[in-house]
Amino acid sequence: MKKILILLLMAVGAQAQPSPSAEIQIKVALLACPEESRDHAMVYGYSPKGEFIVLRTGTNEMVCIADDPASPGLSVSCYHKSLEPFMERGRVLKKQGKNYQEIFDIREQEAKSGKLMLPKQPASLVVLSAAAEDYNITTGEVRNSYSRSVVYIPFATAESTGLPSKPTTPGMPWIMNPGTARAHIMIDPPRKN
Repeated sequence: MKKILILLLMAVGAQAQPSPSAEIQIKVALLACPEESRDHAMVYGYSPKGEFIVLRTGTNEMVCIADDPASPGLSVSCYHKSLEPFMERGRVLKKQGKNYQEIFDIREQEAKSGKLMLPKQPASLVVLSAAAEDYNITTGEVRNSYSRSVVYIPFATAESTGLPSKPTTPGMPWIMNPGTARAHIMIDPPRKN
């Protein structure tokens, strides 16, 4: 019985992970944003109740997403605003309980029908991540972070870009999901040891 009680208390404690302050969420989300765009980027984050909200409105081309406190480790991202309809549709579908493949298929069909607007030019996304022990939610200090970049180019293929469809050497760009609405160039530098 004692062991069960301890496990229940641990589970409740894990679920009760508080959201960092709005200021810390903004500070850390902006680490994935180009430095010259940080002052005016839009930032989404989480309320104290865990609701996904706008923490700061923006006036430039970048949209940033703060770390989800319910997920382990740190993961923040920033992307060009032309990707917002695609990203927002993914968030809506996820909230509706759709799985990865369902979200992929629905967005694909909607993009091909013209219902979902896609960028007309290449559009960037940067994801910055770190292990939980390397992120201080009180101060916003992040150590040992890792960044990967993505350039969305809807419906591009290996043939249209000259890029391989899978990584062939560490850090070499390659095209993921070629020929689909989600086609993008992956730029995944080797991790430091």
